[in-house]
Amino acid sequence: MAFRDLQVSIFTKPWNALALPELAARVAAMGMDGIELPVRPGCQVEPANVRRDLPAAVGIMKDHGLRIFSVAADPVAETIEACGVSGVGILRTMPKIEDGESYLEAERRHRDSYASLVPTLAAHGVRLGVQQHAGPFVSSAAGILRLIEHLPPEQVGAVWDPAHCSLAGERPEYAIDILWKHLCMVNMKNAIWRRTTGPEAEEVVWDRYWTSGKHGLTSWSEVARVLHGRGYKGIVLHFAEYADHDSADRLAVEDMDYLCRVFGRYYETA
Repeated sequence: MAFRDLQVSIFTKPWNALALPELAARVAAMGMDGIELPVRPGCQVEPANVRRDLPAAVGIMKDHGLRIFSVAADPVAETIEACGVSGVGILRTMPKIEDGESYLEAERRHRDSYASLVPTLAAHGVRLGVQQHAGPFVSSAAGILRLIEHLPPEQVGAVWDPAHCSLAGERPEYAIDILWKHLCMVNMKNAIWRRTTGPEAEEVVWDRYWTSGKHGLTSWSEVARVLHGRGYKGIVLHFAEYADHDSADRLAVEDMDYLCRVFGRYYETA
């Protein structure tokens, strides 16, 4: 399903082993408008070869009627420049808190780093998309705003991940209000907290479990309603992240159908 005001993309991390033409054919068969490509070691495009391989990847996707809307990569000058040359508009990153680093130390480090990248981003027409993430990262929409609120939204945007907000206890309507000025992309996936210890354990241990769109903490219907209510027009990234890696192909197709039905309640089809 194609929407008038949305571009539906998919994160291709589960299919890193596929050659790019095979990947493009698979994504096109799912009905996507385009992809987010990881630029990481072991992926189809690696950081060391990004200047050579990213433009070639863009060409292969174009041959299948697809765009590379974004890349997931470390925000370094070489990758930003390659995105600019290739016409890739967003470089998505997640602010990690390193071992031995306090939260406020990490916050200052990332804020300074993003500010230093603004001239390079502006020169190449690329937007840095900063996403919150549960675990040893800045994990809330409110935390992301503290990093980027004084930076130009044209160069430094926010990627809203409602599933990570749910894990942090942040409501969709609050998160979208916090990030609205900078919002450049929305990730769609879902998770639950799952107990990993037995009933006899002295202390309970919980972990995240990435599940299908219907079965997690986040209501995709509520996300669609909130986005439409704010007038969001842009990229919706189907993240295709599942704890059951072997079922990724099946679950990605099922979730794509569910995503289109949910957003179709609010957004007009093209």
